[in-house]
Amino acid sequence: MTLYIDPPTWPGHGRLWSHLVSDVSYDELHLFAARLGVPRRAFERDHYDIPEHRYGEVVLAGALQVSSREVVRLLHGAGLRRRKGASTGTGRSAVPGLPGAPGLPGAPGLTGLPGLPGGPGGGAPGPVQRRSS
Repeated sequence: MTLYIDPPTWPGHGRLWSHLVSDVSYDELHLFAARLGVPRRAFERDHYDIPEHRYGEVVLAGALQVSSREVVRLLHGAGLRRRKGASTGTGRSAVPGLPGAPGLPGAPGLTGLPGLPGGPGGGAPGPVQRRSS
């Protein structure tokens, strides 16, 4: 099992984030993330968003440190790259017992992270609403 993580250089919601990817399968990626207690809601299209404070833990667990360009190259080479706006299906795992598998609860771990799907302020921001005077 080889997983890859880029440096935490991606800003969002007052934090810096890394991307955790597999060059083999989404199931491998979901299994690794579940073992670390990373919630399924941190999965976005083809990677997990990992907050800066967990970067060292993920590397110690076995993820190889690579550049952000290398992450994209690895995903493309494996045929696992899902561009923003592309259909991703259900996002559910085919591995029974993993978080996100049909009928199973999500993994414990990073719960309620602001800005992540399922957390406060999660998802894409809506249109700006102007107040009338």
